[in-house]
Amino acid sequence: MRRVRYVLYKETLLDFREHFWTFLGAFTGIGIIGFLQSKFLDPADNVFLIGSFGASSVLIYGIINSPLAQPRNLVGGHVICALVGVTIHKLVPDELWLAAALSVALSIVMMQITKTLHPPGGATALIANIGTQRIKDLGYLYVLSPVLSGVLILLLVALIFNNMTSHRKYPHRRIWHVSRRRMAR
Repeated sequence: MRRVRYVLYKETLLDFREHFWTFLGAFTGIGIIGFLQSKFLDPADNVFLIGSFGASSVLIYGIINSPLAQPRNLVGGHVICALVGVTIHKLVPDELWLAAALSVALSIVMMQITKTLHPPGGATALIANIGTQRIKDLGYLYVLSPVLSGVLILLLVALIFNNMTSHRKYPHRRIWHVSRRRMAR
């Protein structure tokens, strides 16, 4: 019984303040992107909101101390994966299975090489190949909007909401100090 309580206590987030700020950040970040889409695009042109932003929200609002949730990973991961996804779509436009597999696999490797690993980035690369025709027609503009513009909105909201209380700090300072020391070598 003691072990069960330990696992439940350690593995289950029961801090209602954390739930509140997580909800508020995710709601605001996705809400702003959705609002901009509803004001500037026809409902059929669903291009500002892409599925990978939902997964990014879990990381940058829900587990803000994760190395995968830090700004470098959020922005770099999505942008690199969008570039890879669009490039693969242009090189292999008629073989969806091959383009999808190459996009995701190469995106992971590129994020590892650049130290920008952000798991939702794999979905960003995949969306460049399996998304609507409107997304495919964007070509490299897909990298700028919806991807870069969307992640910058999510990042700005994360910087605001994740730093509104003394018990939440974003970006995680320890990660930034370690990164700066490694870069100085």
